[in-house]
Amino acid sequence: MASAAGELVELEVGPVAHGGHCVARLAPTDDRPGGRVVFVRHSLPGERVVVRLTDADSDASFWRADAVEVLEASPDRVPSAWPAAGPGGVGGGELAHVALPAQRAWKAAVVAEQLQRLARLERDVVVEAAPGDDEQGGLGWRTRIDLVVDAEGRAGMRGFRSHDIHPLTAMPLASEAIAGLGLFDRTWRPGVRIEAVAPADDQAPMILVDGVPFAGGRADTRPNARTSVRERVVVAGREHTYRVAADGFWQVHREAPGLLADAVLAALGEVEGATVLDLYAGAGLFTLPLADAVGPTGEVVLVEGDERAVRDARRNVHDRPNVELHHGEVARVLEGTVDADSDVVHADAVVLDPPRSGAGRAVVGSIAALRPDRVVYVACDPAALARDLSYFAGHGYDLAGLRAFDLFPMTHHVECVAVLDRG
Repeated sequence: MASAAGELVELEVGPVAHGGHCVARLAPTDDRPGGRVVFVRHSLPGERVVVRLTDADSDASFWRADAVEVLEASPDRVPSAWPAAGPGGVGGGELAHVALPAQRAWKAAVVAEQLQRLARLERDVVVEAAPGDDEQGGLGWRTRIDLVVDAEGRAGMRGFRSHDIHPLTAMPLASEAIAGLGLFDRTWRPGVRIEAVAPADDQAPMILVDGVPFAGGRADTRPNARTSVRERVVVAGREHTYRVAADGFWQVHREAPGLLADAVLAALGEVEGATVLDLYAGAGLFTLPLADAVGPTGEVVLVEGDERAVRDARRNVHDRPNVELHHGEVARVLEGTVDADSDVVHADAVVLDPPRSGAGRAVVGSIAALRPDRVVYVACDPAALARDLSYFAGHGYDLAGLRAFDLFPMTHHVECVAVLDRG
């Protein structure tokens, strides 16, 4: 199988596409009269660029490429905020060459295109900035980062679609507290994985090396070593405190927990006395404010499949008598096949925050079978969201509202909160 990988080609760049690239086409040939599609990273619509082909097997349906020289630049192009994430570099900063307003317009176009193509929904989308991001130039927002160490003991990240480790001298997306840890200033044991966590409430940051707490220049293996962090989140004017395993799941943007929880509560509306399902609940970010919202006569049913997240959730909701917790795969809990007490037979409203792959047809069907009046869907992938919205539509649920948030500046990722009402 012949490959053109490595070749340089001049291209006119077309529209943005889901995944952090733009669409271009090679000149038509006899066997491809429409021209071959090339997905180009590090470019902008309307630009003329020289690209280096990165995935270019002759029988592939499309090729991939990096823009390595700009012949005609878009007015939205700016000097890269993170050159190490440029062509041939690490993943995680593929829009660092795009002005912040244009990044949000890019993401809005992708969300709208996915809704139209996969759910047949025409929707004008506006991507909202998180507080403080404009002032900080879209940098310094990550409260959690993962690094790997190369054979020479240098901390870095893997290249895009590659296992190669690129040593770094800085990670501009990391919070000031993480930047102050000096992770790139020392030599590490080759091959280890480094996780750094800096809680948004200014609690001292933590370092884990291969999952073990690291302090004072060495592994902290004491039985009472600190293994979790405290997160404080203000939702609807009330402060909530969470304990989360240092290597557990939590929103990485410093403003994301409060911003999303406020959006979810606003989307639900009045739920006092209601039964609300909180699916894919993680450590209970939404559960605590939901428990306040439903009050003592209501109930929140928390469902989470990850054992580590469930441990965190149990600790966070232990003093909430109106929260019922189920540990199990969401689909199986909704089917009542986890245990004798797992059968969920009623819900006035449902909140779900599934993984990037989405909820899927079976879970959507189980939710619809409960006939909740309202469903609030928190999504980190617009394609999965659009697909699941099409499934909900098949059960009589209409899209009543949609907000999108730029909680991952310098990347193509975007978070959405969709509201569905039963027709």
